[in-house]
Amino acid sequence: MPSPPKATVKSALEAKLAPESSTEVAVFANGCFWGTEHIFQKYYKEVDIKTEVGYTGGNATDPNYRQVCSGSTGHAEACRVEFDPSKVSYAELVEFFYRTHDPTTLNRQGNDRGTQYRSGIFYSTPEQKAIAEQVTKEVQEQYFSPKGESIVTAIVEAGPWWSAEKYHQMYLFANPDGYQCPTHRLHW
Repeated sequence: MPSPPKATVKSALEAKLAPESSTEVAVFANGCFWGTEHIFQKYYKEVDIKTEVGYTGGNATDPNYRQVCSGSTGHAEACRVEFDPSKVSYAELVEFFYRTHDPTTLNRQGNDRGTQYRSGIFYSTPEQKAIAEQVTKEVQEQYFSPKGESIVTAIVEAGPWWSAEKYHQMYLFANPDGYQCPTHRLHW
């Protein structure tokens, strides 16, 4: 008689970050994560996206804000967007990501400088990678090649995600007069 299947146990973090079955996850880094989360929430409130800010792309385990800001962890400040693809496509979110920052500056957005403020798309499936590469090509050709500029956004496979401290979540909604990077606006 075969033994019963073993139960799968998820850590609290895995359970929290696991998308609902009908949703997908996109992860973007484009400067200070407060502004990234704020602009995505502001423009996609009608499609009920869920966002969380955190750290990814580096080598430190369970980093905190001070460590990431030091530039020593290799992590980027990033925004995790959970979305329903029947309401908004991944391609649209990638294009919006490009519209809301300067993807031609390496490791910098506005006054924020360092690798933690780099421009990056962290894909989780081969389909997301292909879409990100195609949208990047189209945005480059339409908006940046005519100006002689080149997109420097890294498109890399998503790795471990570390949630930022609670006070960073929805920061600019709780602190509307808080620091807002001047690049987090619609550029076209």
